[in-house]
Amino acid sequence: MDEVARKGTVISVRGAVVDVGFAGGRLPPINTALSVRWDRPETLVLEVHAHLDGSRIRAIALQSTSGLARGVDVDVQDGPIAVPVGEAVLGRLLDVLGQVCDRGEAFPASTPRRSIHHAPPALAEETATRSIFETGIKVIDLLAPLAQGGKAAMFGGAGVGKTVLVMELIHAMVEKYEGISVFAGVGERSREGHELLTDMQSSGVLERTVLVYGQMNEPPGARWRVPMTALTIAEYFRDQKHQNVLLLMDNVFRFVQAGSEVSSLLGRLPSRVGYQPTLATEVASLQERIASVAGASVTAIQAVYVPADDFTDPAVSAISSHMDSTIMLSRELAAEGFYPAVDPLASSSALLDPLVVGEEHYRIAEQTRETLARLKELQDIIALLGVEELGAADRVLVRRARRLQRFLAQPFAVTEAFTGTPGRSVRREETLAGCRAILAGETDDWAESSLYMVGTIDEARQKEAAAAKARAPA
Repeated sequence: MDEVARKGTVISVRGAVVDVGFAGGRLPPINTALSVRWDRPETLVLEVHAHLDGSRIRAIALQSTSGLARGVDVDVQDGPIAVPVGEAVLGRLLDVLGQVCDRGEAFPASTPRRSIHHAPPALAEETATRSIFETGIKVIDLLAPLAQGGKAAMFGGAGVGKTVLVMELIHAMVEKYEGISVFAGVGERSREGHELLTDMQSSGVLERTVLVYGQMNEPPGARWRVPMTALTIAEYFRDQKHQNVLLLMDNVFRFVQAGSEVSSLLGRLPSRVGYQPTLATEVASLQERIASVAGASVTAIQAVYVPADDFTDPAVSAISSHMDSTIMLSRELAAEGFYPAVDPLASSSALLDPLVVGEEHYRIAEQTRETLARLKELQDIIALLGVEELGAADRVLVRRARRLQRFLAQPFAVTEAFTGTPGRSVRREETLAGCRAILAGETDDWAESSLYMVGTIDEARQKEAAAAKARAPA
């Protein structure tokens, strides 16, 4: 059989799509890395995407192709793109190729490398989990608990607080989390990446964290493959070091969007709403690699942009079908000042089951949902006629629902610089105790403001006592 061709020539360039011709030998396999020998100081790496005929391949560029001309020589690498993994990458900021982007020293030559295209674990090797991953965020721990070794996604439109929620989860969990954290910034702003790096440096958690970025100013090929790079690093710690990994991705929709751009450049016919025809396959190839095996788990928390607040969007539907916990962010709640703006009725979790969280937690969560659902049903009547026109039972229920809404709001550590309010992290038992007290009517006579933006019910009790003392006549 012919040897794989080792050298080729650029024959056409269309944005991020580059066609390469080979004079003889077998064509390099799909996903093989190619390096371009051009006259620029920066590396240009291509990835084989399709075989056009017996002598031409179509490749995707992972850096800008500006200035690339036809006739330039291309070298075939020994296999797919391989990125550095292991202890050396901890505390570093990398790009899609695993190159250092934090102005620090380059990795030593002895650093192990691993292909970004790695098969998911066999189904027989995967382990299910029933342990709760506590976040310290009341509304999530109560109504949409996260699973240790599971997948959770936060869905929301522009400006409802997805990135702030991810940042708070990083702040709340990395400090008490004993494993490794890998953060993938997919198609996000450069400013957010810089802020995250400086925050982690100042908080002292960077030495157990890896930051991998493919920012929005980079070509679609880089944004499309950067989650694979982050996953490869996470898989190494899981498989080789047998350590638990916390994988955070912001924003998975940008991964889908980059795939759509690549698909258009490849000339494929679009599917529903203009997405790529391979949408479900691409999302599945990413999500199925996030798995736990015996002795180590990968817990994934992902932010997902919802275009035009349309939760029926094909990309949103494709991503949500792989999740154990779905956290929906509501623009209405954000407009009313309830942060985090988690919709308690639309959010769900496979772990909210009496056999997993316990009978007491399940009962309080269901009562909370029922109370808030009844408030939503009565909103139109209240807006038209006022609370006074409701029956006695509904008035009591509305009073408690409004207090629940305020209690489930919570100040964040990452927003302290803007609000002046110190952040609160609340244990699950304290969240349950607070909701139990509100549902039992213990707070019916309190001012609603006493329950707004507090941590535990004891903090709210102190706030109410101070307010009552201030209201009392001298």
